[in-house]
Amino acid sequence: MSGLTFPVPRGATGARGYSHLSVATGPGKTVYVAGTFGMKDGSFAGAPGDFRAQCEQAFENVKQALAAGGATFKDVARITNYFVDMADLPTFFEVRDRYVNTKAPPASTAFQVVKLARDEALFEIEAIAFVAPKKAKPAKKKAAKKSAKKRR
Repeated sequence: MSGLTFPVPRGATGARGYSHLSVATGPGKTVYVAGTFGMKDGSFAGAPGDFRAQCEQAFENVKQALAAGGATFKDVARITNYFVDMADLPTFFEVRDRYVNTKAPPASTAFQVVKLARDEALFEIEAIAFVAPKKAKPAKKKAAKKSAKKRR
């Protein structure tokens, strides 16, 4: 078994030739979120040309995808960001900083591209998160407490 699953995040629109989310499991879990636009219910957020609205919706979409994979933005190790216009970086930073841990932010790369896969798109983000295995709680303490209660 490969340890890969491909859950569909709530609200994700139909993917053409890719998964919105892939999750690799093993000693811990790696969650890969595919490039995500600022779309909701099949339409871009905000008025045409509204970078802030698209950026905010894209981060919300990544948040939902991460949750579908059992992760949060606290688990994100890397984000890759694609801009049609790098002049939107200051707005991006404002939005991003509401989602990531600014004291220990994920690795991040930003690219300016001539065009994204959809004409209306101004921004796209992808993310990789790692979820460490949960530490097992010591069973001995619980068993000892139960034994002590029984003796009373």
